[in-house]
Amino acid sequence: MKRTNTILLCLCTFLLLQTATAQDAKMKAHIDGLLKKMTVDEKIGQLNLVVTGYVPTGTTVSADTEKKIIAGQVGGMFGSHDPVRMKAIQKIAMEKSRLKIPLFFGLDVIHGHRTIFPIPLGLAATWDMGLVEKSARIAAQEATAEGLNWTFSPMVDIARDPRWGRISEGNGEDPYLGSQIAKAMVRGYQGDDLSKNNSLMACVKHYALYGAAEAGRDYNTVDMSRSAMYNYYLPPYKAAVEAGAGSIMTSFNVVDEVPATANRWLMTDVLRNQWGFKGFVVTDYTAINEMSAHGLGDLQTVSALALKAGVDMDMVGEGFLTTLKKSLDEGKVKMADIDLACRRILEAKWKMGLFKDAYGRLDESRPAKEIMTPENRKAAREVASHSFVLLKNDKQILPLAKTGKTVAFVGPLADNHRDMLGTWVIGGEWEKSVSVMEGVKNVAPKLATFYAKGSNITDDTSFIHRLNFFNQPRVTLDPISPETLLRNALETSAKADIIVAVLGESESMSGESSSRTDIGIPESQRKLLEELVKTGKPVVLVLFTGRPLTLEWEDAHCAAILNVWAPGTEAGNAIADVLFGDVNPSGKLTATFPRSIGQIPLYYNHKPTGRPYNGSYQTKFQSNYLDSSNDPLFPFGYGIGYSPFVYEEMMLNIPQFWEEVHLI
Repeated sequence: MKRTNTILLCLCTFLLLQTATAQDAKMKAHIDGLLKKMTVDEKIGQLNLVVTGYVPTGTTVSADTEKKIIAGQVGGMFGSHDPVRMKAIQKIAMEKSRLKIPLFFGLDVIHGHRTIFPIPLGLAATWDMGLVEKSARIAAQEATAEGLNWTFSPMVDIARDPRWGRISEGNGEDPYLGSQIAKAMVRGYQGDDLSKNNSLMACVKHYALYGAAEAGRDYNTVDMSRSAMYNYYLPPYKAAVEAGAGSIMTSFNVVDEVPATANRWLMTDVLRNQWGFKGFVVTDYTAINEMSAHGLGDLQTVSALALKAGVDMDMVGEGFLTTLKKSLDEGKVKMADIDLACRRILEAKWKMGLFKDAYGRLDESRPAKEIMTPENRKAAREVASHSFVLLKNDKQILPLAKTGKTVAFVGPLADNHRDMLGTWVIGGEWEKSVSVMEGVKNVAPKLATFYAKGSNITDDTSFIHRLNFFNQPRVTLDPISPETLLRNALETSAKADIIVAVLGESESMSGESSSRTDIGIPESQRKLLEELVKTGKPVVLVLFTGRPLTLEWEDAHCAAILNVWAPGTEAGNAIADVLFGDVNPSGKLTATFPRSIGQIPLYYNHKPTGRPYNGSYQTKFQSNYLDSSNDPLFPFGYGIGYSPFVYEEMMLNIPQFWEEVHLI
């Protein structure tokens, strides 16, 4: 029987390879024919990615888009998720352009599309690849229902510095876990066939080393050894390539002192020659143009450098569109370079099924049936509850009883909808999120509860101005004075047996261009928490955050700390499920929580030193601090639950370990 099964497996594999080979030959023949018909301008046009609609980080918006589509000067578009509008745009390409080459449509679908799941750092804390993949599959189903076929996700950048705002969008500090999540996300988005109408092509970002920006300051320079690259930072990108990711996005930073977008070693030698990547490479937003600020030359020069390095598509900057033909005439690029990049874009469109049916994901009847369904929201609630990390639980104060006690819920995030979804949400609607107070009423309707806001998210008006980028009122000051808010909170808390303080970061405090030098709870909320602790009543801290925070004081004074990240659409229900014990918290940290910013970078897999700190100050000349312990407040992998458990008699299968880790 075993031999028969082996023979059948070999036969099936052979047939699949034969089918794939036949499809590849068909694709090549189609694209060869198309390339022969295309003018130089039309080939360059396929390398141009334009933006339309709302994009939260873009200051450059494409102009004269319809004219460019008709002229064959646009390969793809992003920024919209309206299938009616996108169908009309596709019709322009299919009916008015000379060669009728379809466009593809992308968007930042990061942790859900309409139904929002926890931020990626929270998803990673589940350590559950099934749940991670499920979240990406639902995101793909919803995104394709609204006409999309490409997502700028997953972000797989390893990060060891919580000051960096985009740590929220990644999977933490470990290359092995990051690699497994990268594979799960790619599988979830793309499914088993990119041409299906519910398949969303993944775009892995930011290649490479973006999470290692010096000082945790976004877009800053990066400098590291090849050893660190290959052992810690590159594995998740490689894993995503192995999982079949269709596209890769370049990073803004330098690699070996050369901007990634012009780095041939990175884009060609490693990505294509070492790893065998067959998809296409797109820049980040205006990354080609920004290389001029690195000192590499004018727009024509940097555009030629990017193309020759192995970049295939220019996001928004139009350096390719406006300069490549001139560079070709002057011999600065070759026709073969343009043909190769164009071929890769056309191959992606073939694999997406767009040449077969350009309107396959533009079915206007799908959104009503597939968006924000009860099943999707149920999944979001399940995933969120499994992402929460219980950091402290003195005297088993959690879970709370659903009756018998009175509980005061206090804090600017307790009855808040806007900040439930977290950073990098474009399709999600915060108005449809479940607040903590709503979740408590849903899960424990008989519980006697009180509510008070207690404080603003921050009282610092200059900080608020930076949080409200593009004039969006993300954080506001309450018309009631801070003193009155605090007094009301203390009066409310006096009526209760237990205080639940719902505090932390708002959605715009983490994410892109949201680095912080002070990663504690904002001062206004810290003052509220201090006053609540002074009441002498047990205080449970429900903590919203997009990054590890410094929580020494909170750890010393709160009875319990439940870290809920930014949980998504079903935030309140999921939080209540855990607070009242319907779900046992099982999340584990994937990024170290330092005691202070002075310890950063702090991560679990650091190299040993010749003068190690052994936990005591027996001699002066050790690798230690004079004023603090070396140890983190909460280490990588930390997380407790309501039930006691221990790890014991663990065994490591060495051959299997090395086979799975794939360290280079």
